Amino acid sequence: MTAKIATLHENQIFKSKLIGKRVFRIKLKTMFVDTHAHLYLEQFDKDIQEMMVQAQEKGVEKIYLPNIDSGSIERMLALESKYEGRCFAMMGLHPCSVKEDYERELNIVKEWLDKRPFCAIGEIGIDLYWDKTFFEEQKKAFRIQIQWAKEMKLPIVIHARESMDEIMEIVKDENDENLRGIFHCFSGHIEQAREVVELGGFLIGIGGVLTFKNSGKMMREVVESVDLEYLVLETDSPYLAPTPYRGKRNESTYIPLIASHLAALKGCSIEKIAAVTSNNSEKLFSPFV
Repeated sequence: MTAKIATLHENQIFKSKLIGKRVFRIKLKTMFVDTHAHLYLEQFDKDIQEMMVQAQEKGVEKIYLPNIDSGSIERMLALESKYEGRCFAMMGLHPCSVKEDYERELNIVKEWLDKRPFCAIGEIGIDLYWDKTFFEEQKKAFRIQIQWAKEMKLPIVIHARESMDEIMEIVKDENDENLRGIFHCFSGHIEQAREVVELGGFLIGIGGVLTFKNSGKMMREVVESVDLEYLVLETDSPYLAPTPYRGKRNESTYIPLIASHLAALKGCSIEKIAAVTSNNSEKLFSPFV
């Protein structure tokens, strides 16, 4: 049976407040968090201000910005500065940017980590979808950045594409009480999702793929099998826009749409999805934010 998608009327929830001897229901805006968005890329140059206003109107109050490589740092930090208190920068080397000069790139990452606070180390990981040429270098870069995260007590945000087994081998080997983070744009199967939960400090990032008719089937099975306390929302903007915007630019304004699909699968309100997933992300990124 097809799940009915939660209707998006107003992004509002209620709390009860005792005033005198009467209890009043006070409307509160539902707060969403986009835990993964590259809003600093050129795809947003023309309308970033408009998009940020629209995102806030839809209840998306906080947006986390994963770094790519040395070429993206300046734009990312400029966006964080412009939207202080709403956008939060990470620092890391994306696996697709791991090439011959990866050690130089890692040195730049470390310099920035030592220079100022960041909310996480990310995005980092292994990508075997596009190119396997630098597989060994990707593994080394991933492990080094995990070790930095543990030393600095920062969460990590993991990119795993066609590489869940390889990722899990390293994460399990490095896992301890200081290792925590998000498996961004999770693409594994149910058993792998359970392994992530069993690690103890990790969350699963749910994005636009959840809304895809065919390729989202495995993701929906994962979502149905994993407790909400282990899930967070993300867009991966400008990539992987949810249906009906698939193939177009993704943006943080679509977080409530993803949340509505998640609510339908979980059989709960979109307000609960917002509250629990936002709390999950806040606990992870605390005390930075």
